[in-house]
Amino acid sequence: MTTTTRQSGLSVIDGVALLVGVVIGVGIFGFPPLVAQHADNAFVYIGLWLAGGLVMLVGALCYAELGAGYPDRGGEYHYLNLAWGRQVSLLFAWARGTVIQTGAIAVVAFIYGDYAQRLLPLGEYGSAWHATLMVLALTALNILGTHQSKRLQVLFTGITLLVLVTVVLAGLLLAEPLAEPLAEIAPAATGSSNNLAAMLGMGMVFVLLTYGGWNEAAYLSGELRNPGRNMSRVLLLGTLVVTGVYLLANLVFLNIFGLEGLRQSSAIGADLMTIVAGPWGGVLLSVLICSTAISTLNATILTGSRVYYALGRDVPQLSMLGAWNDRAATPVRALLVQCVITLPLLLFGALSENGVQSMVAYTAPVFWLFMCLTALALLRLRRLQPNRNRPFSAPLYPVLPLLFAASCLGLFWASALYAGVGALLGLAILAAGLPLLLLQRPAEAVASGSN
Repeated sequence: MTTTTRQSGLSVIDGVALLVGVVIGVGIFGFPPLVAQHADNAFVYIGLWLAGGLVMLVGALCYAELGAGYPDRGGEYHYLNLAWGRQVSLLFAWARGTVIQTGAIAVVAFIYGDYAQRLLPLGEYGSAWHATLMVLALTALNILGTHQSKRLQVLFTGITLLVLVTVVLAGLLLAEPLAEPLAEIAPAATGSSNNLAAMLGMGMVFVLLTYGGWNEAAYLSGELRNPGRNMSRVLLLGTLVVTGVYLLANLVFLNIFGLEGLRQSSAIGADLMTIVAGPWGGVLLSVLICSTAISTLNATILTGSRVYYALGRDVPQLSMLGAWNDRAATPVRALLVQCVITLPLLLFGALSENGVQSMVAYTAPVFWLFMCLTALALLRLRRLQPNRNRPFSAPLYPVLPLLFAASCLGLFWASALYAGVGALLGLAILAAGLPLLLLQRPAEAVASGSN
């Protein structure tokens, strides 16, 4: 017989710490210059970051209801299956494996490459070479087995936060501004007014990539004490912390470089530390950011390979992807296929003007399309299963899910309209997966977990 003297599960403080740790990552050192390129002036730039925090909160509240009511490791794959059926969830698995996850790997790899190029220049395409070599190395590491690497993720999250705090404090206390005061920054030319909405939409795409991870953190609902009461507290407090940190960091960037200087930087953290502490300060920060990017990249490669593994389990004709290596505890074939798909994306990014921007364009329309379907899945599941036990319910229903779905649809449209060739390529790859729907197993043979 056992007695319990303390309640199990995560506290509100635990949940906030995990949420902040998941969301704050290497993107804050890679995406601000790209956001600046899509803002008329400093006030619009800061407004985009504020709007990103609001979208993060609304989306996380919607995901929290799905995560609490339908707990499953499959995440969006599971929700889409329950709400829209097998064909939509299978198409999502294809999109995640060929566009969303591989594009995310390429994005992080190019951020790593931009900083690694500062440390070890490799010529005109140095960033792409660094990115490619690291993807190959980490894929090989995961094939060999990476039990210990999972434990390092927390350590590298701590390094990320330490680096960000160092950059912010250095900018506030030590750096001399190189640009005019914020209020005097003139609007940048943005072309015709018809492009304004699309440009702001693309700016939001980059902002929300920096806020990325909240959809994973929303699954905390299954681990949280009293989720009906505490989930909203965790998400609200976590969003306020993340938004506050990002606003402070971007105010520092603007104060030091101005909007135009921010647009022209390829490694904003290293540039700021070079101003503060000289060349060696920039080198040290580049090393730390590279370490953080390697951690993020390793985690993305590890989790992404499981998508192919699941696809192999669900589609008999792709069963070779479902092979599992028990000795290394990893899906070796899935890792190899993921690498083979990622390498051409790195080549495409290398031949583009900006590798990070081209990879974001590749992934954004497809990502936001399925995010919109996931938001609408909440509405559909409420109607299909009105008596379902939901430990947490999104407040202001149905306003919040409709608002989030509309935001996702707007981001899909803006990225598809404005992002150019990369967006069209991503949508073409998505369309190439349509024949897979003919290969699915009969519905009665698939365990949906909808009970």
